[in-house]
Amino acid sequence: MAVEHHQRDPFCDVAVGTLAAEFSGRVSRRIVQQTVADARLDLEGRVQPEALAEMLHRLAQHRLDAMITGRT
Repeated sequence: MAVEHHQRDPFCDVAVGTLAAEFSGRVSRRIVQQTVADARLDLEGRVQPEALAEMLHRLAQHRLDAMITGRT
């Protein structure tokens, strides 16, 4: 499972914490975890390591927002 694969990834931990607080009451923490894990897998090998934390947060945030608003 993707969530378990990146469970110990510090970038994922930070993104989940921040996004879970931001989307609290709108999506469950479990959905945030899965969205972050999926975004992490999609970004792996595609962005520079120094940009990974920011890109991970932005991609997961975009996907969560799209999920809530119905936008793609």
